[in-house]
Amino acid sequence: MPKAEGKIFHTESEEAIDTDVLETIDFDNEDGEVIKCETDEFSAVCPFSGLPDLGHVVIEYIPTDKIVELKSLKYYFISFRNVGIYQERATQRIFNDLFKLLKPKWMNIIVTYKTRGGIDVTTTIEKGEKGK
Repeated sequence: MPKAEGKIFHTESEEAIDTDVLETIDFDNEDGEVIKCETDEFSAVCPFSGLPDLGHVVIEYIPTDKIVELKSLKYYFISFRNVGIYQERATQRIFNDLFKLLKPKWMNIIVTYKTRGGIDVTTTIEKGEKGK
C-alpha cells in the first residue's frame, strides 16, 4: 500500500465507535410508516492520511416496534469523529449497528461524502421488504 505524503494524523480504531450510547423508543407501527433521519454533520477520518471525511447521512427504515432515539444517534455519530475508517466501511458499520438495534422490516442507509481528490463517493445499503 502506498504511504501518505506530508503530515499523517493519529486515528483511533473502530473499537472507539460507541454503540452503547444508542437508545430506542417504543413505537407502534401498525400503519407501516417510514422513518427518515438525516444529518450533514457526520465525520470520520481517512485511515490512510488521518484527514477528515465529511458526509451526509440519510437513514430510512420501517420500524417493527421501536425507533432510534435521536440524541443517542447523534452521540453515536460523534463517536466516529476520530476513527480511521474507509468511507464504504463506515456506511456498512452504521447500517449493521442500526439494523441490529432496531430489527426493522426494511432499512436503507445512504452516505454521500464531500468530494475528495476530485472524486465523489456515495455508499448505499438496503435490506428487507419495503412493502407494507
